[in-house]
Amino acid sequence: MTNKNQAPKFASKIIGQTRLRRSITVAMFFGTTLAACGSSASATTSGTSTAAKTPLYLLSSEGYDSAECSAFQKATGIVCKLSDNSTGPTLAEIQATKNNPHWGVAWTDGNAPYAALDLQGMLLKNFEPTTGTLTSLGQKLVPPDKSYIPTGLTTAGAFIYNSAIVKTPPQTWQDLLSPQWKGKVGMNNPAVDGPSYPILASLFKSLGGVSQGEAFMTKLKANGFYVSSNSIADDLLAGKVEIAIGQNTSGLGRAFKNPNIKVYYPNPSAALPSTMAIDGKASAGEIADAKAFANFVYSPAGQKVMLSGDPQGDSQFFPIIQGSVARSNVPAASSIPFSFPNPYKWGPLEASINTWFTTNVA
Repeated sequence: MTNKNQAPKFASKIIGQTRLRRSITVAMFFGTTLAACGSSASATTSGTSTAAKTPLYLLSSEGYDSAECSAFQKATGIVCKLSDNSTGPTLAEIQATKNNPHWGVAWTDGNAPYAALDLQGMLLKNFEPTTGTLTSLGQKLVPPDKSYIPTGLTTAGAFIYNSAIVKTPPQTWQDLLSPQWKGKVGMNNPAVDGPSYPILASLFKSLGGVSQGEAFMTKLKANGFYVSSNSIADDLLAGKVEIAIGQNTSGLGRAFKNPNIKVYYPNPSAALPSTMAIDGKASAGEIADAKAFANFVYSPAGQKVMLSGDPQGDSQFFPIIQGSVARSNVPAASSIPFSFPNPYKWGPLEASINTWFTTNVA
């Protein structure tokens, strides 16, 4: 977590270079943002102007973020400086520096944290990229005030298992309470692992509310529920659990190394979008650069990078931009029993629910 009065150190990844830098790098911008040109964001720098631009500061936890940052800089000439970390620390950094933010774009999994940031007045509103058209599934993820931007979709709360050991996985959440699964089921702590909180939000919603959800988790704890201190998917591979509750990409990615790893999608399976937001307090120049970055991500060129930049990880997502096609081992989105917890209800509850989980379950 970064001190409120200090600028975070960004890991600068500029066309293959990686090093800590505190100085401002000047980039040459090509005159108009990609949003203004209204065409594919794979524009060249043929229209480059001589106007100096401050770089775009990108906070991200996506596996393809470095590739996207480099591709964006190559296409536009805008310097992209990436600070890559896991979701929890990334969001914590945003909160810690909210009185003196030093980022232009944030890009992580989950939308509940961004709804909470929106309620705090931290995000730019009323902006949508213009270089791609959302599918009907993607349209469900757009907030009414357009304060954050969905870029893709995964699920939280998938049941990941080794089919060489588990022939028939549990079919429902209630099945996890049976003696058959005593001491064999686990997940990451959502207080540490950002993508895990939507598991609780979706489950609690389906059970009727927070108190009902806490009662269920208390029973699950009594049935030997395991909370990982590192990675529940890796703990599954190590034999510490037989059912890992986690993000579906964790299972799909690990299946590359172990084809016996399978993913089951219980009802409900929380919709977990990759989400982008623009700092509402950024300078006009960086906001323009941030809009250009969002337009690049929505463009065919940007979508190609998302789908290829982390082939055994975050690239295993359900595309929500028309014309983008999921990787071959990703199931059809129509087959997934998605749940869409209201991020504006569950976002503000995240801190209290995570605290309860850490105290009573972890």
